[in-house]
Amino acid sequence: MKNPYLQLEATDWPELARLAWHTLETTPHGDLSRWLENIAALDKGDGYHRLDRDAPVLGHPVSDPERLRQQLLGLHPWRKGPLELAGIRIDTEWRSDWKWQRLQAHLDLKDHRVLDIGCGNGYFGLRMLADGARLVVGIDPTLVFVMQWLAMQKLCPGLNNFVLPLGIEDLPGDTNGFDSVFSMGVLYHRRDPVEHLEQLKKLTRPGGQILLETLVLEGQGKETLIPAGRYARMRNVHAVPTLAVLYGWLEAAGLPGATLLDVSKTNTGEQRSTDWMTFESLRECLDPTNPAVTVEGHPAPVRAALLVQVT
Repeated sequence: MKNPYLQLEATDWPELARLAWHTLETTPHGDLSRWLENIAALDKGDGYHRLDRDAPVLGHPVSDPERLRQQLLGLHPWRKGPLELAGIRIDTEWRSDWKWQRLQAHLDLKDHRVLDIGCGNGYFGLRMLADGARLVVGIDPTLVFVMQWLAMQKLCPGLNNFVLPLGIEDLPGDTNGFDSVFSMGVLYHRRDPVEHLEQLKKLTRPGGQILLETLVLEGQGKETLIPAGRYARMRNVHAVPTLAVLYGWLEAAGLPGATLLDVSKTNTGEQRSTDWMTFESLRECLDPTNPAVTVEGHPAPVRAALLVQVT
């Protein structure tokens, strides 16, 4: 496998590019050889793309679509999308385009260098490039998502959208200076939410912006749900706050003045099982007799998106 981060080395973050390549080379995984064989067998594209749509298009349609479909299914599960890869429509678990539609009008990304934490396969990075971003650096430690990005890079090389096999805790201490930092669906997985918000601030240049999207509790009080076990069958949900508590966390991290962009209940149209993600999804995580609560009896997922200007 060739180093997919050489283009990133020419930016302000060469050390980050080298760390990503080292991690990709040395991280063991039982499926890695199979994934890489799938990617190696893909036909290399010529860079054709159309990103300004709900399902970004990467690559011209191929002559043998069923072969390509099976190659891409070999990188299951596909969670963020939808995508159209060389003529194959990938109906991912999440209708991530719905989330982007809720955020897009509030964002100015022209010429921005963006860090997307917990980026999955890089779907949102494609949408950011379409909206004017100069460079998107995504990080996600889940290796299969990096493999999906590698497949997209093979079908459409040259885009300034990267997915690095790293978590936020892996970033070198001097990683900073991004114009925009996105943290979507991450905060409730962190044991110390204020520390995570402080990290976001350190990664952003003064005058830049942070887009935070996370689970919240409905209501005006200062309550925080701390699940004793799982939340919606997720093991590592540590805290779900009301907006009042979330604003307090932001202020404690030195990020006052957040603007609330959207609050939306997640429904089974936006997150569901498909042929491209056949595992359990939201439907199986809700009480079948009362979809307003999870199978554990907690309030069903509600997500809020906030924009913070960094001073």
